[in-house]
Amino acid sequence: MDEACQHLSYREAGDGKSFETARAFCTVTGSFVQPMRADICNARYGLDPETDCEFYEEPESAPTDDADADG
Repeated sequence: MDEACQHLSYREAGDGKSFETARAFCTVTGSFVQPMRADICNARYGLDPETDCEFYEEPESAPTDDADADG
């Protein structure tokens, strides 16, 4: 996985506070993350979110409805 983690977002407000600069937020843990952890999330410095983050979760695949295919 050489791309940024899909569980990372950047928010300009949270926990009842607002920030001048958007901060990294992990949707898995529901918390803001330190810049060093965001480096993992953003796949910087050769890091891989899938293998280097203990909170990483595989994206859920879209459910398929095979009943319609059987006709």
